[in-house]
Amino acid sequence: MYNLNLAFEGELRKLIEEEIQRIKDNLAGGSAVPDYETYKQQVGRVAGLMSVLEMCEEVKTTLSKKY
Repeated sequence: MYNLNLAFEGELRKLIEEEIQRIKDNLAGGSAVPDYETYKQQVGRVAGLMSVLEMCEEVKTTLSKKY
């Protein structure tokens, strides 16, 4: 079960990091951002996904102390 949890965490992190990079690439290219509202939304998505990665680290730290 532990290996499955590690695999799940790894795959989820990979998907989140890929999505962050995809959004950043779109923002850097400028072609996928038609207006300021869309830009703000995309920047907010990146911030939210980065927060999720930070929370994953917090959970990992908490669990490592318990077990």
